[in-house]
Amino acid sequence: VVAFVRVVDGRFETREALRAMAQGTRFEAEELGFLSPERRPVKVLEAGEVGYVITGLKDVSKLRVGDTLTSEKGPAAEPLPGYKDVKPMVFAGLFPTDSDEYPELRDALERLKLNDAALFYEPETSQALGFGFRCGFLGLLHMEIVRERLEREFDLDLLVTAPNVAYRVQERPGGDWVEVHNPAEMPRELEAVEEPYIKASVIVPKEYVGQVMELCNDRRGRFDHLEYLSEERVHLTYELPLGEIVLDFFDQLKSRTRGYASFDYDLAGFREGTLVRVDVLVAGEPVDALSLIIHREFAYERGKLLVERLRKEIPRQFFDVPIQAAIGARVIARETVKAKRKDVLAKCYGGDISRKRKLLEKQKKGKKRMKQVGGVEVPQEAFLAVLNLESDR
Repeated sequence: VVAFVRVVDGRFETREALRAMAQGTRFEAEELGFLSPERRPVKVLEAGEVGYVITGLKDVSKLRVGDTLTSEKGPAAEPLPGYKDVKPMVFAGLFPTDSDEYPELRDALERLKLNDAALFYEPETSQALGFGFRCGFLGLLHMEIVRERLEREFDLDLLVTAPNVAYRVQERPGGDWVEVHNPAEMPRELEAVEEPYIKASVIVPKEYVGQVMELCNDRRGRFDHLEYLSEERVHLTYELPLGEIVLDFFDQLKSRTRGYASFDYDLAGFREGTLVRVDVLVAGEPVDALSLIIHREFAYERGKLLVERLRKEIPRQFFDVPIQAAIGARVIARETVKAKRKDVLAKCYGGDISRKRKLLEKQKKGKKRMKQVGGVEVPQEAFLAVLNLESDR
């Protein structure tokens, strides 16, 4: 690992023992120097100089951008101000479309991590999608960049689940708060749940104020204040749930203001919310990759939209396939993919009705037996339906 540094006070010498104050990583400065533009080694870096330090570390995650380096012999009393530890805000599952490519995906993420310290990942198993990784990103743009790099640089064909944010859950009164990154991990019975909020700042021409306020209210926003910066420009401040802006809020904002709005936000901490986990059952079996964490007020509407979209995406079988959205044991929406039906009466031109009934009963028993042993394969397009739900709101 080569660290680029600016010396604020004191001096560094070659082979001097150094320490990163935020991470606590200790190492020896193997080489010091300047970039001009090639590396030019020197013995000493003095205060006010900008250069590089070859640390000898093999793991890039042990040294973070913005950290303060200090000498072990005469350490600084406190680190320089302004450093914040990078924390992933958006989580999504990355799964190879071919399960045999799992080792290639693991190696690709390891190599990507070397020059992207903000990327977080851990192994994840899904009943529907097989083996993959639950990855943490700084935002949606970061997620798109990582996905594009994996597909282009490493020639991987990936399926990305719907992005979601981290929630804090308390299972029983007085219990510990647990952070949940995956809807499938959220317990069905819980005491309280908190979601992250942001303080959003929107600067917009005055003629679009109504559209922006309507959008923020639709996303469960809390109005803070409105200020006129000039005769034409208005500054709006809202508090919004991070989960409501993570998919397409910025696109909707630009669309409603013809591209004139500017949007910025800061994290405002966690707030308690009325959130529920909506599970999707296909032929009576839960599909964990399609689960959602959503506000109870919108659960029925989103569940109905999702099962309607899935009905169009899941191919027909030789038996009826029920698709249900449920909160716990209560089903809130249902659609049915109708069965393919062979015309068993095609050769019966006449004769007694009992003969036709016998053939229909035989077909009915066969379909019942097929339903008991048959499985339904959920196609990739069905998982993309979760991402496209926002366009129907």
